[in-house]
Amino acid sequence: MRIPLTKYGLPQVVVFPVINLIAMAVVLAAWPKSWSIRGIILIEILLAAVLVWILSFFRDPERIIPVDKDILLAPADGKVTDIEIVEEGNFIGAPAMRIGIFLSIFNVHINRAPCSVKVECITYKRGKFTNAMNPQSGRVNESNDLALVMTDNPKDKLIVRQISGAIARRIVCEAKQAGQLTAGEKFGMLKFGSRTELYVPVNENTKCLVRIGDKVKAGLTPLVKYETRNK
Repeated sequence: MRIPLTKYGLPQVVVFPVINLIAMAVVLAAWPKSWSIRGIILIEILLAAVLVWILSFFRDPERIIPVDKDILLAPADGKVTDIEIVEEGNFIGAPAMRIGIFLSIFNVHINRAPCSVKVECITYKRGKFTNAMNPQSGRVNESNDLALVMTDNPKDKLIVRQISGAIARRIVCEAKQAGQLTAGEKFGMLKFGSRTELYVPVNENTKCLVRIGDKVKAGLTPLVKYETRNK
């Protein structure tokens, strides 16, 4: 039976629960006899809650990916915080629609490919760890850019940017340069609260399907639809 925890969570998914269980045992064994039993119960409940949260943070639920070559799927779980038209001259070379997704500490943190793509290059950038809810955090925070080319028409250039936040301090990316990813395929994660952005070229054939404030799920929620495209 499949264990619904991601491999990207190692070693935290092993180390943190062990530390937590040891702390629970120490509290139970060392608590002064003169203190209230309610205090022991309260601390044990709090430690148990932390343990449950640690395991839930690294959860990896099964998802049935939609089969539709005309849509771009969300690359992350979370809430859409901004949708803007920006100049993207480094890879796309034209105005692009940037859709920013904020991942809270309670979201699934696995990143997925928005469609079937070839990975042209991967660029890691050191940076700050400011609040990932701020759209400007993508410019100054630690980040990892995946420059992608759609393998189906219209073979647009896309960018998925993984961004660390005030709490997230670890970007995981298993994608390889010149490799390929299928729609909804897992390629990494961001640990402990973060931000993911999708950049799509602006043209008359693309329609944004989400609004600011919408909650989305990686590999499930359509973000962009190609109204007409060359088959």
